[in-house]
Amino acid sequence: MSATIEINHLKKNFGKNEVLKDISLSVTKGEVVTIIGSSGSGKSTLLRCINLLEKPTSGEIIYKGENVLKKGYSLPKYRKNLGMVFQSFNLFNNMNVLENCVTGQVTVLKRDREEAEKIAQENLQLVDMERYVNAKPNQLSGGQKQRVAIARALSMNPDVMLFDEPTSALDPEIVGEVLKTMKHLAETGLTMVIVTHEMGFAKEVSDRVIFMDKGVIAESGTPEEIFNHPKEERTKAFLSRVLN
Repeated sequence: MSATIEINHLKKNFGKNEVLKDISLSVTKGEVVTIIGSSGSGKSTLLRCINLLEKPTSGEIIYKGENVLKKGYSLPKYRKNLGMVFQSFNLFNNMNVLENCVTGQVTVLKRDREEAEKIAQENLQLVDMERYVNAKPNQLSGGQKQRVAIARALSMNPDVMLFDEPTSALDPEIVGEVLKTMKHLAETGLTMVIVTHEMGFAKEVSDRVIFMDKGVIAESGTPEEIFNHPKEERTKAFLSRVLN
């Protein structure tokens, strides 16, 4: 299977602090990759570099055979193929749920309004939020906001969905509803890269788990390999901390 996104020797420095050190990985179509590791290991920075919210210091990001970091490459063209779901929802508070899911389609993808609304409705139905189309974000719970954010990202028909700790800002009792939505998306064959601290979820939905530590990929493998038979001492130490 050819890679949807391929990352080669990616580095990211903030001043003298090297946050990502020589990261290489590829994600194939339909694959669910979860990234785990301690706070400060570089997980979120890697995700922000993949969608170029942060500009990598060096390295390559190959998408459909082209290096998106090369001079003259159209970043909007690349970005509109990536959906991003943040910790903090990032919904437009002055717009209702439907408008949140329609605006990007109309302005970025130039869809006509009728088609955009139809797609938005379908995706809101997919995340079980269709009955809230007229609600404003401040009328929703955290879990509902996050599900709207997922529907909004899906409405842009991305090739890849990136999730940056999508449950970390939620109350424990509503984490499950967002994870259930994401599990359902994984079953539809959507290509997903997920930074998460939910180990049970990572174990259940991933095709591949990447463990990051101090800016490097310390270990990568199937959920069975990483959770049940980790090779690296630092993977073992991390898992014994978070699972016990």
